[in-house]
Amino acid sequence: MKTTVQLKKLTQSYNTPVQSKLIDDDTLFVSFKKAVFGTLIIKTNSLKGMDRVTVHFAEKLDLNGRIDRNPPGTIRYRCVEHIIDHSKAECRIIIPPDKRNTDTKAIKMPTEIGEVIPFRYVEIEKGQNITKRALQQAFVHYPFNDDASDFECSNDVLNQVWELCKYSIKATTFCGVYVDGDRERIPYEGDAYINQLGHYCVDQEYDFARYSHEYMMQYPTWCTEWHLHSVMMAWTDYMYSGEKASLEKFYDDLCAKTLEVLAREDGLISTDKAWKEKQSDLLKPFIQKKLILEDIRDVMDWPPGSFTKSGGIGERDDHEMLAINTVTNAFHCHALKLMSNIAKTIGKHEDAKKYLDKYTRCLESIQLTCFNQETHLYIDGEGSNHSSLHSNMFMLAFDLVPDDKKSKVIDFIKSKGMVCSVYGAQHLLDGLYLNNEGQFALNLMSTKSDRGWWNMIAAGSTMTLEAWDIKYKNNLDWNHAWGAAPANIIPRYILGIRPIEAGFKKVIIEPQIGDLDFVKGTTPTPHGPVEIVIYKQSDSSYKMNLTIPNNTVATVMLPYTPTLNPSVRVNHVEVQSKHEKNKIVLDDFKPGSYLIET
Repeated sequence: MKTTVQLKKLTQSYNTPVQSKLIDDDTLFVSFKKAVFGTLIIKTNSLKGMDRVTVHFAEKLDLNGRIDRNPPGTIRYRCVEHIIDHSKAECRIIIPPDKRNTDTKAIKMPTEIGEVIPFRYVEIEKGQNITKRALQQAFVHYPFNDDASDFECSNDVLNQVWELCKYSIKATTFCGVYVDGDRERIPYEGDAYINQLGHYCVDQEYDFARYSHEYMMQYPTWCTEWHLHSVMMAWTDYMYSGEKASLEKFYDDLCAKTLEVLAREDGLISTDKAWKEKQSDLLKPFIQKKLILEDIRDVMDWPPGSFTKSGGIGERDDHEMLAINTVTNAFHCHALKLMSNIAKTIGKHEDAKKYLDKYTRCLESIQLTCFNQETHLYIDGEGSNHSSLHSNMFMLAFDLVPDDKKSKVIDFIKSKGMVCSVYGAQHLLDGLYLNNEGQFALNLMSTKSDRGWWNMIAAGSTMTLEAWDIKYKNNLDWNHAWGAAPANIIPRYILGIRPIEAGFKKVIIEPQIGDLDFVKGTTPTPHGPVEIVIYKQSDSSYKMNLTIPNNTVATVMLPYTPTLNPSVRVNHVEVQSKHEKNKIVLDDFKPGSYLIET
């Protein structure tokens, strides 16, 4: 595999139990604070008189507070029998490989570390003589700085959601590349994009995401939109890290990932079987190089049927899957614009213009083909009369909705709520926040309904779930970081910290705190952390402490009520500001610490 990255080795942390108690006279029940990918270590001197030990590993408890030995979906439970070597001071329980997640497509664990299992609880048979001090939970993960980021606010549910999602990013690095949880351990581009954004926002770490992206460039998956995510990942890597070597090395491959080879004359793409056959001569070289998979097809979101209880409705909001799909073409259009940016960045100016022209043509065709002039909503595709949440939210998230059409589209999206998967939630929240619907987005993130992150916490998981609930996906797992969107949404939009020049040479600070009275956070950048504390004294009165790192210039944007004419003070001195789209705009904050008051 070609790569521009040399990764650090995986590391191990060691956790002690938070609880241990004897049950059934001779079985030791042990609980750790959080689930990890790893194994159990037992001091051998506590196993005197035993030649083997039987350990039950689990992520979940049953209703009686015991390990759930028959959990639903692919929530993990495993019984392991281990022969004890008394010549060693420690007994490290060897996890037998799982056939499905160690097959040819799965990422293999390094031999020096060995197999792992996600677990929070153990029961040790005949463990009545084992003390808490004799036990350790070995936690395998990529090196991670827990102090690189933080977040706290006046909403305790949101605080817990943040902790859940931040920890999920750390815990799911156990393979050395982003994978889709423990069931398959396969890298998927759609999952990895959410991983990538979250990782950037919780640790000053860019190589892991780049390595994962470059791996998937060469070993793509079958989803149409996942191919297009590769362009998104490449551009996001550049914007956060400031490094363009990967753009240069993989430029030709990235061009292929736009899927322009599947475009009709009007610029819209299709993975319909008949159309792929018509384009077969053009497709063949890309398929031979494995840049595009032969069985490429649209996924959109979780389908109805096989993965939902009793053949339920899935997570597509009844979206019609048509040859010309609005969601697929929203991704394609977005990728074309990003490809224009990429070409310009590495000095390929003719290509930059070519991709910008293709973006313009594609966007015009979407407006003509996929927009209902009567309802003022985007339909699901060419020939459809149905408008799903997804057809509208992806258009909004990728800034493809003209300003004069936004009002109806946003109202429709809000009327639907979270009728999408945890993957779709990333793009739903992006679209809402980018269009100043922060309060509605905040309500979605802090809801206690079953379509929210609190439901994952209430279920007992310490990592994000693959789906909102078992009833929405009956093979779900409890260790899937594509469900961790708030790990990036909270820093990027509630704190409002986003790069507007590559590598955070210039950063925008545009907090949208809604009805929160207080927020405090730290977000890493290549130059050091951006730190923010905000106290909201009224709808029009803010007090912000802001620290900007070296080699960074910031633009600060704060809420503005047109009926008022607020004064703005920086370090107690009144300053001039400009107003744009209901925002107070303050430019050119140099590195340093500031008190900003409105």
